[in-house]
Amino acid sequence: MKAARLYGPGDLRVEDVAAPGIPDAGWVKLRVDAAGICGSDLHNFRTGQWISRSPSTAGHELTGTVIALGEGVDTVAVGHRVVADSRFWCGDCAQCRAGKRHLCTSLGFVGEICDGGFAEQAVLPARLLHVIDAGLDERVAAMAEPLAVALHAVRRLPRTAGSVLVVGCGPIGGLAAMLLSRTFAGTVLVADRNRDRCARVARVTGATIVDLDRDAIAAATANAPLLAAVEATGSIAAFNQLLDLLDPGGAVAMVGIFHGRLDIDPNVLVEREIALLGCHAFADELPEAVRMLGELSEPLLALIDREIGLDEIPAAYERLLAGKSDGLKTIIRMRQPAGKDF
Repeated sequence: MKAARLYGPGDLRVEDVAAPGIPDAGWVKLRVDAAGICGSDLHNFRTGQWISRSPSTAGHELTGTVIALGEGVDTVAVGHRVVADSRFWCGDCAQCRAGKRHLCTSLGFVGEICDGGFAEQAVLPARLLHVIDAGLDERVAAMAEPLAVALHAVRRLPRTAGSVLVVGCGPIGGLAAMLLSRTFAGTVLVADRNRDRCARVARVTGATIVDLDRDAIAAATANAPLLAAVEATGSIAAFNQLLDLLDPGGAVAMVGIFHGRLDIDPNVLVEREIALLGCHAFADELPEAVRMLGELSEPLLALIDREIGLDEIPAAYERLLAGKSDGLKTIIRMRQPAGKDF
């Protein structure tokens, strides 16, 4: 079978590998139906920060169909369609015992600790799999995991009046804007230097496009206070701009993967009571995200950037790292739909 395997920073190869055999006890073999490329996949490709085994099959945003069960598995059955939890937790540390698996002291991720979904087949622990509706579009199903990440970030924000600003209209920022547009009582603002991508998010979500400028934000919100923001760029410069725009008492949900270190005056946080809220993966939001997929199918499909095959993954990495996209998510489909070219 074909798989996209990461050997080291900048070294991703699509190659023929042996298909997995009979799954071990507690594990399940899947025919992968679709997978999404995540910003963390690109970060790992660029930096090698999370390479713990080489080569490893990348891809933690995946949906598939169960084709074989290991001994003792009774939570899914052959033929079930499923999505995967990306988190590979230990289950024994204090955080896991407290139900905070996303803060596990030895947390790893699918595509790192074990081979992931950029392959025609994958083998995963049954504990990571969630059954989905048999009729759900596979492209939508592949977005369950990033939707859970966005939902976690949105829930980290305090309930507040006024306006909320999403900085960065990549996958997580765009999905956060979509969720906020359905739940937030005030004005949802979006900002991104990629104008085409920002325009698509605004069109799908109804959010208002702004520049990272106090006058522009005031004009868009009739001078309502800016007390909540989602930072989804990982850009030090954008983050510093955002801090200057928040009103006293504001909070930032930080979900972007940063390159570099922050240099801020902590007195700004103290004197203006600004809260910085780290958002790592998701807590218990994945089952709810799965339940939301059906009603969100139309906007999720409208946010897809491109659909590609396995062989096109390296080129897609190059394109996405160069910022050449006007949508949120590149979806890998393992089998070409009848009558359609990728």
